[in-house]
This record gives sequence, structure tokens and C-alpha cells, in this order.
Amino acid sequence: MSENPQETFLAESRELLQDMEDALLQLENAPDDPDLINAMFRAAHTIKGTSGVFSYDDVEAFTHVVENVLESLRGGNLAIDSDLIALMLECNDHIGQLVELAVNEEPVPESLKLIDGMLLERLRTYMDEEPENTEEQSIATQVGEVETITGGRSVETDNWHISLRFNKDVLKNGMDPLSFLRYLGRLGELVHVTTLCDSMPPLKDMDAEENYLGFEVVFDSEASKADIEQVFEFVREDCDLSILPPKANIAIYGELIRSLPEDEMRVGDILVRSGALTQRELEDAINFQQNEVISGTESTKLGDVLVEKHIVHKEVVDAALNKQTSVKEKKGISGTGRWLRVDSEKLDILINLVGELVIAEAGTHLRARDLDDEPLQESLSLMNRLVEEIRDSALRLRMVQIGETFNRFQRVVRDVSRELNKDIILDINGAETELDKTVVEKIADPLMHLVRNAMDHGIESAEDRQATDKSTQGMLRLNSYHDSGSIVIEVSDDGKGLNRDVIYNKAVEKGLILEGAVLSDQEVYRLIFEPGFSTAAQVTNLSGRGVGMDVVKRNIQALRGTVDVDSVTGEGTTVSIRLPLTLAIIDGFLVRVGESSYVIPLDMVKECIELTDEERQQTSSEGYINLRGEVLPFLRMREVFEEEDAGSHEREAIVVVQYGGQKAGFVVDELLGEFQTVIKPLGKIFSQLKGISGATILGSGDVAVILDVPNLVQRTIIKSGGQRVINNAASEQTVFH
Repeated sequence: MSENPQETFLAESRELLQDMEDALLQLENAPDDPDLINAMFRAAHTIKGTSGVFSYDDVEAFTHVVENVLESLRGGNLAIDSDLIALMLECNDHIGQLVELAVNEEPVPESLKLIDGMLLERLRTYMDEEPENTEEQSIATQVGEVETITGGRSVETDNWHISLRFNKDVLKNGMDPLSFLRYLGRLGELVHVTTLCDSMPPLKDMDAEENYLGFEVVFDSEASKADIEQVFEFVREDCDLSILPPKANIAIYGELIRSLPEDEMRVGDILVRSGALTQRELEDAINFQQNEVISGTESTKLGDVLVEKHIVHKEVVDAALNKQTSVKEKKGISGTGRWLRVDSEKLDILINLVGELVIAEAGTHLRARDLDDEPLQESLSLMNRLVEEIRDSALRLRMVQIGETFNRFQRVVRDVSRELNKDIILDINGAETELDKTVVEKIADPLMHLVRNAMDHGIESAEDRQATDKSTQGMLRLNSYHDSGSIVIEVSDDGKGLNRDVIYNKAVEKGLILEGAVLSDQEVYRLIFEPGFSTAAQVTNLSGRGVGMDVVKRNIQALRGTVDVDSVTGEGTTVSIRLPLTLAIIDGFLVRVGESSYVIPLDMVKECIELTDEERQQTSSEGYINLRGEVLPFLRMREVFEEEDAGSHEREAIVVVQYGGQKAGFVVDELLGEFQTVIKPLGKIFSQLKGISGATILGSGDVAVILDVPNLVQRTIIKSGGQRVINNAASEQTVFH
């Protein structure tokens, strides 16, 4: 988390606004879910509160009105409908813009002020008018008179008791202690405020820029402990805060603790889950406890620390201990997992170091083999296994679920379907599928193009669907799964499907193919990825300009992936994207061709076959061999990469690979075995090379090329089936099979 409190506020606001958006989208299907409404209210309330602390008046004023509408929802005075959800989504976006401007200290442009006024007007139709400035006057009345004494006192009533001790430098850090008290008054009534001045020095020693005051506050409110603590979020580093709940809350907390699931084990976690303790209070108490141990003080139990510091009532701690004991007796286990947030840059550095370790280990193993030292080789074998485990563990740290990316399209589908006046729902499957963080980040834009095109071109209007006996509600599906060491992402719709004849004729018209060219359905469908290709009858703000699908293909290829299309007229279209799981380190199979070394991704290698004399003769004249009754097309790697003939090839072999359900063979001179490969990307000067996806450094220090299996498999099938070259209007040749 950033040390700058404004940047922290910006980051947390983005997360809260995303939570609000997710809750709003879920409310359409579950309008009576109080948890979703409460989640939205808490998010708006937190943003409003922290905006007030920073004096971001525009954010606070607008969010306050949104909060009032959400309060009416919570109270059952409003009913959820699609119009209200649409309005709240617009407000959500507007708050995000206001927060960005406020944190960046930029003025609100007139266009945004106009939108602000229009949204406020629409919001007020959902709420009763309130007298202006009533809340501000109430706060002034509550905080206007305070009692000044020389010490604090503990108050045990049915009100909250808040002890505040601000550090001396709080004013220098730009924080006004009284502003926090004023804002606290918005959550309830400040029954009594006692100012503590026991730290006040003699007049001659006073510094006008330092703070010497503390406060004891008796507070009457229905707010939760977390909400009260949130008021002081951005001054927590500059104060000591203690929040003791009312005595009346003891029974409530006890009941909540008893109703918790049977997997809660730690006392602190139990108290946090029940609401009796906040996460910050727990962390502070644990730090205090650890410092006591370091200083040599007799170890103090966490529960005793919480009671002694007047953070939690003893009765509530006892209830948590009883819950802990009960769970241990039932399950015989203790402890729960904890999460640790790590900067992604640090993770990238770790992956790079692991890659260098893999290269160094390969070099050491090569030298040990030359020495023919058996004990050394056994030791290095153990080290190799450990390096593999370190590599796999490091790569797993980069793996994230694709579900978060998929869920972002809920809002896209909702907004675009309303814009197109179509009823479309999104169905998500395989959200738990994991792949490399970098791949997830870069696949979002191509998916956006595909989703919008499917909604605009693929799914028909309600009238057209009804005319073909379809449901008036269209279905868009996002699906992902693992297959042969790759991840497959599918974007499917149940629309009208692709019209083969329209695509073919448009391609002829644009000069992409020659009239009369014989193409399969798949070859025709792939034409939609050609630059400038579009069959839209009219241009809209969504599509029709011929820009998008070619960008999709380029972006996917940049990730070493492929894209394919399958369509059935009248039933729908599926676009399949196949991507590597990781862009960093892979297991490879090392082969020699001529004087050069090449690496084939191991997860695509199915088997290796040493060629007989008869088969070697066959490979010299034909483009396929008989593999146990199956026709296997192949490529000679020496011809593909124009390697010089090294003489006799008595031990030639075929490496059988499989990609996307298609098999092919690569004829090589020598099989060198498995090899851990650190992928080094090629520079821009090599970006147009076909059949190569990267390079790696061998243990000997030599460079080996990593083969682009998808590209080579396609070339193999083209060669064996007869190559058809189709004229391209850009004076380039596009090869289809």
C-alpha cells in the first residue's frame, strides 16, 4: 500500500466502486438480497467518509445523495428495478471520475458538472427532500461545547466509548483532529466529549505546529465498530485509538460468535468475524504482544491484551475462547491460512532469478556429465529436482484465475444489450481456470472486441429470434479450460451464425481472395480476421468499420496463441482462443538439426520415433508416413530452417506433436532429451519470422531456438494436403489449408 494517504484512498475507492458495481449487477437476479444492498451502502459510506476527511467536497456531496438512496433501499422504502440499477451504475462511474479528479487536484470540468446535476436530479426522484445543512448544524451543536480536564476517565455505559490520543506531528502531516470528531458525529450522537490536556507543556515550550490534546468520547450510534474505526482510517498512523462497545453489545457479540461456522480457530479471527474487533485492532494487539516477548516481558495472551487495552469486553473474549475450544474438540485442528499481498514487480524479479537458476543448473549438469563423476551427477540430480520444484512453485505464484476478468463483462453485456435494445444474458463457465497473470492482463482487450461483436453481429433482435422460434433472450457464453498444456478460452453466442456466402462475396469484393477460389468453411470464416474486413450493413459506435478482429488476432499471436472460428447457421458462433499457460519458463524437448539446436515445448510432444531405412526413403519423397494406421503429415526441419546438410543421417527421427487436436511430425537429426527452457523473447527485428516463438540459452552457453508448434503444424498440414495460395490485396500472400 502506498505511503501517500491520497493514493491509498484512490486505490481503495476503485476497489469499493468495483464492489458496488458487482453488487448492482447481481441485484438484477436477486433484488431481495439484503447482503448486496448492505455491501453497496458500506462502499458508498466509506467513500463519502474518507472524502470528508480529505475535504473532497464534490465527492462527498454527490456520494451523500447516493448513500441516502441506498439507505432507502436498506429500509425497504424503495424497490429495485432495472431503471434504478442503471442509474446507480451511472452514479458509480461518476463517483469514480470525481475521485480521480479530486486526488489529482484537478478541477471538475463543466461537462462533468452538468452530468453531476442531471444525476442528482434523477436521484432525488427516489428520495424525500431533506432540509439543507441540517446535518452540519447538528454536528456543530454536538462538538461546539467540550469539557476540558487534566485526565481521562473510563466510562461504562450503553454508549460507545472512544479514546483518542493524537501524536504531536498530526498537524504537520496535514490532519485536523477536530475534523474527525465532526465527521464522527454523522454516524450518531456525540453524547460527551472530554478534552485531555495532560500532555500540555509550559507556555514557553509550546510549539504552535504540534498537537498536545487527546479526547475521550461518549458516543451513541447504531454503527458497527468497523464503521466507527473507518472514520479514523487516514490518521491511524498518527494516533492511538481505542473503541470500547456498549455493554448492551455483549449479548449480541456472544450470539454472533456462537453462530459462526465451525472452521474458525483463532481467537482474534473469531472476534473480527463477529464484529467485536476490527482487523486493525487485531494487528495492533498482535504487534504489542510480540514486542512484549522481544523485550523479555512475560508472555501475555492476546485476549488479556485486548481486555487490558479496553478494546473488547472480557465476556466477549471468553465467548471467543469457548468457541475456539469447541471447534478444536470437534476437528482436532487449529489455525487458518493467511494471505500476503506481494508487489508484482518483486514477483517478476523472482521469476527472472529462477530463470537464471535454471540456466546455471543446466550448465553445471553439462560439465558434470563431461567429468563422468557419478557421485557428483547424483548430487546434481537432486539439485535438478529441487530447482524444478522451485521453478514450479514460483510460476504458480504468477497464476491467477480468469474469473475476475470474465466477471468484468457482466457490466459490458448489460450496458451494450440495453444500447442495442436486445435482451442478452452472460453465462460464465471455467472461471476457476488459472493462467499466467501477464496473459490474463493482455487478453482482456481481445475478449472485449469478441464480446461486443458477438452482441452486435451475432445475436439477433428479439423480433428476429421470435420469428425463428428462438427464445427472445439471447445467450452469450464465456468458457475456459486446460487442454494439452494450453488454456482455451471460448466466446460463444446462440445467434444467427456466420453467413458463409456473404463473407466469401465480401472477400472477393475486397480482393482478399480470387473469385472462384475453392475454400473450406473454416478458411472462409478465418477471413473475418483480415484487416479492413467487415460485412456490417451500417457503421455503428460498436462495430462495422473493419477495425477490431484483425487487432484481436494480432494481440493473440503476440501472446504465442492462436484463434479459430466455428459457426453453425442459425445456431450460433464460437471463437476459440488457445494460449500458453505461462510466458516465462517451460519444459522443453531438445533436438538437433544440422549444426543447430531447437526446443519443442514438451507438453505438445506425444512421442518420438526413430525412422527405419524404408521410412527415411519415404520421407524423402512424400509429405506423410503411416503411423500405426494413421496418416501423419510431417516437415523436415532441415528444409524449413535451411540448415546445411551435415552428411550422413543414419539416426533421423520424427517428433510427433499435437496441437488443437491435430497431429504432425517434425523430422530431426538427433534427439537430445528433456530440457528446462527459459523463454527469451525475440526482438522486433525478428518479429516476422514464422515457425519460431522465442529463444533460450543452453547450459553450454549456446542459443537454441524455440519452435512455434502451432504455426509449424499448420504448415505441415498445408504441405501434405496441397498448398493453396490466395491472392491478397495488400500484395502479400495469405496461405490457407
